Amino acid sequence: MIAKTKFVKTHELTKRFGDFLALDSVTLEINEGEVMGLIGPNGAGKSTFVRTLMGFMQPTSGQASIAGLDCLVDRVEVHRLVSYLPGDARMYGFMRAEKALRQQLSFRHRDPATEQAGFERGLKVAKRLDLDLNRWVGLMSTGMRQKLALAVAFGADVPMLILDEPTANLDPTVQAEVLAMVNEAKAAGKTVIFSSHVLTEIESICDRVAVMRKGQLVHVQSMAEFNRRHRIQGTLQEGFGGELPKTPESLSDRLEIDLNGRQLQVVISGELVEGLDWLAKLPLKDVSVKPLGLQSIYDRFHFAETPGGNAKDQNANQTEANA
Repeated sequence: MIAKTKFVKTHELTKRFGDFLALDSVTLEINEGEVMGLIGPNGAGKSTFVRTLMGFMQPTSGQASIAGLDCLVDRVEVHRLVSYLPGDARMYGFMRAEKALRQQLSFRHRDPATEQAGFERGLKVAKRLDLDLNRWVGLMSTGMRQKLALAVAFGADVPMLILDEPTANLDPTVQAEVLAMVNEAKAAGKTVIFSSHVLTEIESICDRVAVMRKGQLVHVQSMAEFNRRHRIQGTLQEGFGGELPKTPESLSDRLEIDLNGRQLQVVISGELVEGLDWLAKLPLKDVSVKPLGLQSIYDRFHFAETPGGNAKDQNANQTEANA
């Protein structure tokens, strides 16, 4: 088995603002060519984590590196490798969009040839997003300014993208185009951090997802594993004696059973077949089978009273990431 190259590494990354702990000992590794989803409620620490990776903030303690470069000490070199789309991207309002696009992309290049190539990539993205580059930036709608910021982000030919809410304020057609561009970036071997509140987006394009809450990294899991969990619900018919059949040993650590009166809910991890064979012994009606999805994990940690479980979940899934 070939070990995957770790493109991003953080170790116990911590950031305090006075008494407020914005990041609490975040340890995470992201593989080269991987799309890592980053989710959590507002104030969870996602933006602080990303800004610390970009070297915009000095960590209180801990380390962060991208491609072996220290994110703070070597931040100029890091910026040459990363295209960052902030959640509140801003540009000069007194410029036309085409000039703003050229200006933003020119900051990355040292000679006219590569500068022109970058601008042409940005033009292609703008056309793909149906953006009118003749508009004055200051007179653009929020959605149009988001398209312009995306043209800058995807116009850069770099090995890593950090995208903070990239589809915000966009219509569904353009949102789908942005997700397609992320998939193309992955196919080209680029590493992507994709932060979003839209869980269906995370489910559709990410290889793994990291859940943050109150500055902690509370869970890391592969989307493949999410997709192998299902919730089965049904009603036990009248006359049921109340005694569930014994579960096979092979299912003992893969079933979560909740029986409330005659209402039965079972969550199955892994292959469904054996679990369905066990359920077939029960007099069930009105049965539904649904993928558990990312929402259940998000709710589990979002509504938890205190952050927890991060060490166990994280270490287990970092092992999975090395596979």
